Amino acid sequence: MSDTPSSPPFHTGEAFLAWLDRAGIGHQTRHHAPLHTVEEAEAHRASWPDAEREGAFCKNLFLKDKKGRLFLIVTLEAHELKLNRLSKPVGGARLSFGNADLLWEMLGVRPGSVTPFALVNDREGKVTVVLDAPMLEHERLHYHPLENTATTAISREDFIKFLALTGHEPLIIDLVAAAEGD
Repeated sequence: MSDTPSSPPFHTGEAFLAWLDRAGIGHQTRHHAPLHTVEEAEAHRASWPDAEREGAFCKNLFLKDKKGRLFLIVTLEAHELKLNRLSKPVGGARLSFGNADLLWEMLGVRPGSVTPFALVNDREGKVTVVLDAPMLEHERLHYHPLENTATTAISREDFIKFLALTGHEPLIIDLVAAAEGD
């Protein structure tokens, strides 16, 4: 990415979506009231047309380990993950949630708006992105565009292109299966 005025950091969905447009990454965005939990999101989507509910809806965990390494875990919203079982599969050491200040400093988003799209703000590549393999079985993926007042759909191929443009090589593993393997 270049250091132009249109380069990161981005703190609004509008600026980020414009960046996707300039990067030639296709997307569709639906604006809505703030959604803070998986349950709120599921209830809200119940009124959406079937075509807009296709694909994987995801949740994201911003984590740090005892050595200070940072991780962004992206998984299907229905997956229950236990932090104490994820350290080994992702190569971390005793994972815990990153605090709000660290989240803002590293990814430029607030709690409740954690999204893999925030990796656009991780210019130094300090955050390791971990993608849950079953999520990538879907052709269409849904994430917040830096704010929890919208949901952006993107093709799997365009999502991988986005990660490459931001300099992030994802670790792709089946997180549920890996955690059960301990």
